[in-house]
Amino acid sequence: MTCDFSSLAAPGVRTLQPYQPGKPESELRREYGLSHIVKLASNENPLGPSPKALVAVREALSEIARYPDGNGFSLKTALSSRLNVPITALTLGNGSNDVLELVARAFLTPAHEAVFSEHAFAVYPIVTQAVGAIARIAKANAPDHAMPHGHDLAAMLALITDRTRVIFIANPNNPTGTWLRTLELQSFLEAVPEQVLVVVDEAYFEYVEADSDCPNTLRWFDRFPNLIVTRTFSKAYGLAGLRVGYAVSQPPVADLLNRVRQPFNVNSLALAAATAALDDAEHLERGRALNRAGMNQLQEACRCFGLSWLPSVGNFLCVNVGRSGRELFLALLKQGVIARPVDNYGLPHSLRISIGTEAENARLIEVLGNVLKE
Repeated sequence: MTCDFSSLAAPGVRTLQPYQPGKPESELRREYGLSHIVKLASNENPLGPSPKALVAVREALSEIARYPDGNGFSLKTALSSRLNVPITALTLGNGSNDVLELVARAFLTPAHEAVFSEHAFAVYPIVTQAVGAIARIAKANAPDHAMPHGHDLAAMLALITDRTRVIFIANPNNPTGTWLRTLELQSFLEAVPEQVLVVVDEAYFEYVEADSDCPNTLRWFDRFPNLIVTRTFSKAYGLAGLRVGYAVSQPPVADLLNRVRQPFNVNSLALAAATAALDDAEHLERGRALNRAGMNQLQEACRCFGLSWLPSVGNFLCVNVGRSGRELFLALLKQGVIARPVDNYGLPHSLRISIGTEAENARLIEVLGNVLKE
């Protein structure tokens, strides 16, 4: 008789649905025999990493027989200087997803609750359920709101109870691209009880334009002891394949996160690349300029096609395609274009489209136009 191993798993794990990544190009080649593929599904930086980061990786290769610096001293020192926070406030992760899981492991139990918004990043419910905590999901803004389907902070505040231990907020949010403005987020933080940790996930922070009024939450580092800010090198810095992110929190909080962090959770190549990437402001700005131009290119095409989209200050656009987003996703796949259906986020008529190079965007627009006509 075969053992039912699912019955042995922790309760939260038994019904857990794993994170679904964007479809890889190699899989599409195998399925359809295509050679020319445009991947605009995972919000990656089409410009790639900084040349300085690539040099640093090559130089670090000779030491890969050695364990990495488990404390990430060089990267933490560079981040401390860049962000003007103490080294003891930093926690490094294997991508910012790793840091989000550390928060759940350190602060959530089956006796506690986490609050996050409808249509928010899929990792929040995953890490909450995995540790057996209760998820409280706030209804998002209405479709006619200035930030449609974005975070409704009043609804989130209303869900806070004595059992609430963590609140997850993505700003800007993935997959919608919407954001919270400075005064509303500040007022929210002022209203949250001090024993409730507020995680502000700023994975797309480097793409935010100054005139958008999307705040740099680290400016409130000293004001709100219960604030945790997470960021990543996977997006604007172009290091998605190396997996490195970090959290900034008050040293007592960071100490707890570091207690549950796995030894050597960030590899030596990632540490070297991220440290070097921080020192290449010109490359970062080139990526931002490419994103601005690509965003305009895609929005203009959507306007011509009669499609609506959600406001976005990330490197992607959530487009209402007026039909099944998954069916359109499959039609695009057959033409070698990978976008991202977001029906699993409760947005069945939308596609999330990453901003690519001018040529990649043009190919997406060409194929999308043809599929829409069909």
